[in-house]
Amino acid sequence: MRKERLSAATARRIALAAQGFADQRPQGRITAGHVRRAIDRLGLLQIDSVNVLARAHYLPLFSRLGNYDSLDLDRLAWGRRSHRRLFEFWAHEASLLPVDAHPLFRWRMQRAAENTGDGKGKLHVFRREKAAFIEDVRRELVDRGPLAASDLSNGGMRRGPWWGWNDGKLALEWLFSAGIVTTATRRGSFERVYDLSERVLPPGIQSLPTPAADEAQRTLLRLSARALGIATETDLRDYFRLGVADTKARLAELVDAGELLAVEVEGWDKSAFLDPAARWPRRVEARALLAPFDPLIWERDRTQRLFDFFYRIEIYTPLAKRKHGYYVLPFLLGDRLVARLDLKADRTTSRLLVHAAHLEPGHGAGEVAGPLHQELKLMAEWLGLERVSLPDGGALAKLMTRMR
Repeated sequence: MRKERLSAATARRIALAAQGFADQRPQGRITAGHVRRAIDRLGLLQIDSVNVLARAHYLPLFSRLGNYDSLDLDRLAWGRRSHRRLFEFWAHEASLLPVDAHPLFRWRMQRAAENTGDGKGKLHVFRREKAAFIEDVRRELVDRGPLAASDLSNGGMRRGPWWGWNDGKLALEWLFSAGIVTTATRRGSFERVYDLSERVLPPGIQSLPTPAADEAQRTLLRLSARALGIATETDLRDYFRLGVADTKARLAELVDAGELLAVEVEGWDKSAFLDPAARWPRRVEARALLAPFDPLIWERDRTQRLFDFFYRIEIYTPLAKRKHGYYVLPFLLGDRLVARLDLKADRTTSRLLVHAAHLEPGHGAGEVAGPLHQELKLMAEWLGLERVSLPDGGALAKLMTRMR
């Protein structure tokens, strides 16, 4: 059968609607219910240690909801057991996920526990070499309760900065990947505190049946398709970081069952898959600053396909080689990415610093400045900062300066 062909603009609007950008932001007080529904729509929030504005998991909710209370997210993620609605696991990198999705990742936990896979990863090797030490760490958690790696009685020496984990941290991370422990809370500089999963997760979640691996993978692909609206095989696989072979097999099953529709998109060089329940809005009137780890843009090839927008985060690029800045957020206006801004929250001086503001080709300062100025003021308010500090140069910054 001939595949349906969609225009690039239609595909872009479908993708934006799936991510929540075709809806108006809530009016009045934004509640924990709004936060939960936004996370359920996205399926997960990526966690990252960078804290230039706010940590990565807070920003996508601001982009969709506006000035919400980030403590609502903290309570859902790390609050009392009876009220916990999120858990941490490796999904799209380190992620916060709805607790209802826990059974969908047990096949991945089991593979880690059995030390299957290519056997070459750091944790696989560590498990083979130090199984007795890992058991000692587990017993210490049983006896002492929630612990960070720095709390262990025999954690060992760090092997270097950043990811130079000591043996205690490696043991806890192996237990985490196997689902034996999970994050009880975060403290201080966002340090993970671990405890046995059975003492952290609500009993009702632990008692949910565990689906077979193939059924869990199909469900994860359905969730990916719902969150993306329209996507290539690579996009769908990347959302929850599924394996290539698993994705190919499950996608074929979903298409055969009519749960995904194979389509073609103008300008895309790969086949696409459409969620049959996806919305097809005629217009999208969005206004949002997007963090580098926002699900709309975290897959950079997809961002290029949807928006003709080449995006690379330049945190690890030497200063002299940076083109746009250290922590750059694209600005979504309507259904296009029209600018990008290098931002920082300077809490010492209570300012939202705009180090640079770059217009995208084909978009003028007169079109962008007003909505962008309003969004920057909203972000400053959300972050508890008193004012926005704009750069001296550039047509966009100059026009926003006149709007004060």
